[in-house]
Amino acid sequence: MANKTTEKYVAYISSYTSGKKNNYGIRIYDVDLKAGTLKEKDKVEITNSSYLTISHNHKYLYSITDFGVESFRILEDGRLELINQASINGMRGCYLSTDYTDRYLFTAGYHDGKITVLRLNEDGSIGEITDEIFCKGMGTIADRNFRPHVTCVKTSRDNKYLLACDLGMDHVNVYSINHTTGKLKMVDIIYSDQESAPKMVKFSEDGKYLYVLHEIENSIDVYTYKEENGNPEFERIQSVSTVEDFVPGNEASSGLTLTFDFRYLVSTAAGENTAVVFEIDKKTGLLEKKLCLPISGEYPKDAALFPDNKHLLSLNHESNSVTFFNADLENGLLAMSSKELYVDAPNCVVFHLLNQV
Repeated sequence: MANKTTEKYVAYISSYTSGKKNNYGIRIYDVDLKAGTLKEKDKVEITNSSYLTISHNHKYLYSITDFGVESFRILEDGRLELINQASINGMRGCYLSTDYTDRYLFTAGYHDGKITVLRLNEDGSIGEITDEIFCKGMGTIADRNFRPHVTCVKTSRDNKYLLACDLGMDHVNVYSINHTTGKLKMVDIIYSDQESAPKMVKFSEDGKYLYVLHEIENSIDVYTYKEENGNPEFERIQSVSTVEDFVPGNEASSGLTLTFDFRYLVSTAAGENTAVVFEIDKKTGLLEKKLCLPISGEYPKDAALFPDNKHLLSLNHESNSVTFFNADLENGLLAMSSKELYVDAPNCVVFHLLNQV
């Protein structure tokens, strides 16, 4: 890979459009790595884009929308060209991802507790639904945690299993994937603490470690992952807090992002409105907190380090802003570096390296 300073990136930011003056749910930005800023280059009409993902072959971008899901071709300059849209036969989703061969698209439903699997075609278009699973159960308290809320669906890096966070039931369901039929079969459950609300998962670069973010408990659990006799095995080896000890306790962790080089894990917490960065020990999978500092906005729904790990941006959902910082990870410091960017109700950000294919 070329030197980071000579590489060109774009960033895609998704946002809600309900009650807004326009339907531009995706904005595309040129990335200035040296300054740690973004410059808008285009915008795409799509309703309530709650989450984005890029295919593993780097050719296509997929988004949640009110109508289900939409697929886009990523053009040479990073702009997007609509391919098609498809229904998920349920309420609007909150998360989506592809398997590592880009043959299937998985969506998560917060409101209806549903997992939907759709076939992907070679041209990036979205095909038919191959499986639908409604998660079941009763939670522990008559609030958010009293019925299923699926908030994340992510495949293991060996492409054998789909993990689905059920925030309402306080566990992560593990399904085997039939790559011929597109059907799922539950094979395991990873139980979190009661009323912890597992929200999002990520795997380490080598796939040996799993990171589970908990929204209410404000923690990340680290698990080892391996397959024994054809069955997945997960063992918890660490639990770290995503907030500072002196905070009174009205926080909700949101967003979990790996850096381009898989060295750092970034999360945010609403309430105290902070971003937290952990360094990953690639040999042991364990996390070391490098910083946890305010992001100068309300409800940071997502945050990410720039591809050079020298700058950080925060998507502040309630203050309709993106804030930018110089990041000194060795000394645990953030310093605001430029004027904030106005974006209506931003939800998530994805960086994309141009000319990868």
